[in-house]
Order: sequence, then structure tokens, then C-alpha cells
Amino acid sequence: MYKFLKRFFDVIFSFLLLVILSPVLLICFIAVKLDSPGPVVFKQTRLCKDGKEFTMYKFRSMRVNSEHTGTGVYSYKGDKRVTKVGNILRKTSLDELPQLVNILKGEMSFIGPRPVLTYHPWPFEEYTETQKRRFNVRPGITGLAQVNGRKAALWDARLEFDVDYADNLSFAMDFKIFFKTIVSVLKSESNENVGETVGSKK
Repeated sequence: MYKFLKRFFDVIFSFLLLVILSPVLLICFIAVKLDSPGPVVFKQTRLCKDGKEFTMYKFRSMRVNSEHTGTGVYSYKGDKRVTKVGNILRKTSLDELPQLVNILKGEMSFIGPRPVLTYHPWPFEEYTETQKRRFNVRPGITGLAQVNGRKAALWDARLEFDVDYADNLSFAMDFKIFFKTIVSVLKSESNENVGETVGSKK
């Protein structure tokens, strides 16, 4: 029952926020466009519910083709590839706003495990059966792992949080994650990778 209500609220609130925040979206769009050459929206293939692939949207915060230089697709504190506007967008999490479209399309939810890359930390078929339970729910803009370390957590720990969330999905848990996320964003806590985060499979 809650999964149905969760999807209902996802649709309603994602639509309302797209309308209400349209001026903010426009400002971000213009700022990114003026700050550096390249597309305003960064598109990347990720895995969603049941391990299916989808295109996730974000405001571009790094220079074009940055994933082919430096440390790859993930950035780190002080990463020179991040643009000036991109740095602001990341600190305020405004770069995630285009994912409201993903939510409206049914590919994501406001709260759930963060959508992983198709090949990182490893391909879908290489997840253990336990870890694959994280894919029983839609991925989210924020989740249990994000309010318990965010990018500072090793992948094994993140996946354990993801599985715990998927196995115990409830309104109470979502409510708690929502307010913890607000606090984390306001404090800009653990929003940068601190090093190698790929752990061993269990």
C-alpha cells in the first residue's frame, strides 16, 4: 500500500516542484551555459528498479569530457574539473534538480538508493543476491546511505544501507531520511569523494 502512495506523492510533488522551481531551474540553466561551453544538462546511464538502465539527468557541474581525464567519472575535494558554477550547484545540491523529470517519468523516487552506474561499483550481474535486493525499489535523489556518510562511505557499507532500506521501506523511514537530508545539505556534509570507495563484494 505504501509503495502505491509513495509513487502517487512522487508524481504530485515532482510536478509541483518543477512548476514552482521553474525560475530556479532557469537561473541554473543560464548560469551553467554562461560558465563553460557544453551542454547544460549532463546525461548518464544508470541502473534503476530491477536493474534496468535509464538516463539520469543533472545540471552539468564539470567541464565537458571530464570523465575521460583525471580520476574518471567521480570527482573529489578540490577537483579542478568542477566549474565555478558547478561547485555552487553541488554544495547546494541544485545540480540534482533535473532528476525531478526522472521522478515524474517513473525512473526514480525522491527517496531510495542512489542510482548506480552500469559498471560501477560493478556490473549488475556481479552484485550478490543480497545486494541485488537494493534494486527492488526505485532509486532516489537521496537515501539511507546518503544520510549515513554520503560519498565518504565505502561501497559495501552503502549497499548494506540500500538493502536495509529496500527491505524495510516505510513512511517513517522516508520521513526520517527526508529531514536528515535537509540537515546534510545545509551543512554540506560528506558531499565529496574522499578516495577509493569501492569495497569488496560480500
